[in-house]
Amino acid sequence: MEIEEAISAFTKEISSLDEGERVSLINATGRILGEDITAGISVPSFPKSAMDGYAVRSVDLADASSENPVKLNVIAYLYAGDKIPSSVLEKPSYENCAVRIMTGAIVPSGFDTVVKQEDTDYGEKTVSINKSQKAYVNYCKVGEDIAEGALVLKKGALLGRTEIGVLASLGITEVKVVRKVRIAIISTGSEIVDVGQELGEAEIYNSIAYTLASALNKPSFEAVFSSVPDDEDEIINAIKKAEETSDIIITTGGVSVGKKDLLPKVLDTVGTRALFAGVNVKPGSPTVGAVLNGKVLLCLSGNPYAAVANFDIYMGHIVAKLTGCDGLIPVREKAVLASVFNKPSNVRRIVRAYVSSGEVRIHNKRQESSVLSSYLGANCYIDIPYGSSIKEGDTVEIIRIPEVLL
Repeated sequence: MEIEEAISAFTKEISSLDEGERVSLINATGRILGEDITAGISVPSFPKSAMDGYAVRSVDLADASSENPVKLNVIAYLYAGDKIPSSVLEKPSYENCAVRIMTGAIVPSGFDTVVKQEDTDYGEKTVSINKSQKAYVNYCKVGEDIAEGALVLKKGALLGRTEIGVLASLGITEVKVVRKVRIAIISTGSEIVDVGQELGEAEIYNSIAYTLASALNKPSFEAVFSSVPDDEDEIINAIKKAEETSDIIITTGGVSVGKKDLLPKVLDTVGTRALFAGVNVKPGSPTVGAVLNGKVLLCLSGNPYAAVANFDIYMGHIVAKLTGCDGLIPVREKAVLASVFNKPSNVRRIVRAYVSSGEVRIHNKRQESSVLSSYLGANCYIDIPYGSSIKEGDTVEIIRIPEVLL
């Protein structure tokens, strides 16, 4: 299959998570919103000044100029948080009046513009204003930021600092969020040992599991990982155990055609339904997608680059379908290649790179499937079509890795 067909095969099988929980606003950062949010109040809920200056009636400034300043009576002082005094509220007319006002203070009804103090003589009892000004200048109207009743955030929004701040501005103390997505990562291979153990001859540390678990060690996810040797029964038991508690099962290693590549047989034994087996891309062509009792299995290569690259391609789409959060989907865009890459592609190829300001650079020439360190500094992939070559200055298609998974 092509990548796009494999993604479609996955997403057709996935049902959205219905369960949610309510959490306090301060603990909602990084979570996925489980409900639409409609504004219960306007923000701001009162007309307020955007400047230190004087609240006035624009009609009183119609003829004001530096040669012919207008003099107004200052009838009150208002600072942010002050209530409008009764002496102002009870005044029958505001003609030729001004209120000395500070940024954030309420603008009394009847005044429709705020003259910044630099355009006045800073008067205390009377003030001279040397320019005319239209209505609603330096004036924040009710609901200028958010109107009462407006749809503020949709279900599925990823809650970051701005979203939390907006919710706080509405006085919301807690929100409903999608429950955490549970992911089990199973690394297969008799050569794998966990970090902290002493390496024996021909053994390697389980770097892939740490890489993937780190990408999922975020507030919206709950990831656990384990490793098993190249033993059919142990792999079967690990998958069955993961299926009981997880929404997604990720395996690494054992998906190719070697004598110790046991995953294809194991998947048949445990009763998975295959979605695809093999994808037209390098690295990671042996990647397998399957379903087990409604749970998604993503079976990745044991080579670090191949595993991480294909994790980045598929995982965002899978969790987006589960949670309704489209912000997890990798974004495709165009960029100009600003480095040399002379290797022709006899297959579709994805290459680690770094994009900034519309230019993409292949910052590390080591693109072998077994090399993980060349991910340092990478934030995207260049998607090179089958049978093509790219050169410096070409416009290429890139796949951005979602920041939430970096």
